[in-house]
Amino acid sequence: MSNAQPKLSKVEEQNFTSLGNILGIIIGFISPLIFWLIYKDRSKFVDTNLKSALNFQLTMIVAWIAAGILSAVTLGILTILYLVIAVLILIFCIMAFVKTRNGEDYKYPLSIPFIK
Repeated sequence: MSNAQPKLSKVEEQNFTSLGNILGIIIGFISPLIFWLIYKDRSKFVDTNLKSALNFQLTMIVAWIAAGILSAVTLGILTILYLVIAVLILIFCIMAFVKTRNGEDYKYPLSIPFIK
């Protein structure tokens, strides 16, 4: 008996990938991480796109930390960076959702490739 799990259908790939991307707006890196870990071996599409989403979310964590440090150093002058980061997350996660929902690959810009 084989422990290999069946490959995902095209619809399942699109559903899990788009859900992992859009939930990133609310719960950050947790959603792409969970979906990626569960389905990465069952679909190249899921593996590629959710790895990109995970790298983006991890990059945004680094950006939040940097914004906090810069805000503290400038006595709050650069707190606008939090808004900029939030808007970037919103825009890029929605773009990724739309693309992956349509079965297209989406590569997040501004991402550090933590996971290759």
